[in-house]
Amino acid sequence: MITIGLTTWSEHQSLLANHPRPLTLTEYAAFFPTVEVDTTFYALPQVQTIHNWQAAVPTTFQFIFKAPQELTTHSGVLSSSALKTSMAAFITCLQPLLVSHQVKTTLFQFPPYFTATSENYIYLKHLRQLAPNLPIAVEFRHESWLTGPQKTQTVTICHQLHYTLVAADEPHHLPGSVPFVLAQTTPNLILIRLHGRNAVGWGNRSPEWRKKRTLYRYSDQELTNLARLIRKHQTAVQEFCVIFNNNSGGDAAPNAQALQSKLQLHFDNLAPKPPEQTDLF
Repeated sequence: MITIGLTTWSEHQSLLANHPRPLTLTEYAAFFPTVEVDTTFYALPQVQTIHNWQAAVPTTFQFIFKAPQELTTHSGVLSSSALKTSMAAFITCLQPLLVSHQVKTTLFQFPPYFTATSENYIYLKHLRQLAPNLPIAVEFRHESWLTGPQKTQTVTICHQLHYTLVAADEPHHLPGSVPFVLAQTTPNLILIRLHGRNAVGWGNRSPEWRKKRTLYRYSDQELTNLARLIRKHQTAVQEFCVIFNNNSGGDAAPNAQALQSKLQLHFDNLAPKPPEQTDLF
């Protein structure tokens, strides 16, 4: 199975060409079967918010939730007890969607200073001990994990800990970037995240650096090459998921739809849930 999605749902106004405004989750779910949610990196939503999201989408729709920043060392290394508390809160927050099998995976995107050291390997192992059943995908942002002999070791580590190793497409051979490494480390999921290839914007350090980094539109040839790569590897895994994160200029949705067309995909069961029936008599 091949699935395609975008980061967030409200920002893809091109999907509603006649009504350019922020999309609702239900409107987004009429186009794609999955979405990546990054708000959980900053703060966990209320339980009612989770239920509202669940009610807004078909039962087959799945979410990818970005792990809270304290779990990925963005806020410094927590004590063992604080780390345990934070992980437990994250799992509790997602519980309704975990029960309904609507969490495709959780994304642990580590900062560039999280390098391939023995201490950080122990940290990865500790995270799995705290969440033995949580689906986890890891994205490394320092090249030390994905170059030289360490690349093989990283793939092995992900196999052992049952982590999906994210293949990140971004400008390569630049400071602060990582190579594209596509490796199946779990039987159920391969995950590609497409950040764009804006080499100039990637190293931007202005106040708007986040917008500059993902300002990129994949060309037709680049999408054709991507489709060929997916077809080559899709049979080795239960699901091959592609997330477009190149949306600074509103390019993610058009690129995703173009890839869907190249792969001749038709996503079933995207109709929103029917409203609950109320007995009138």
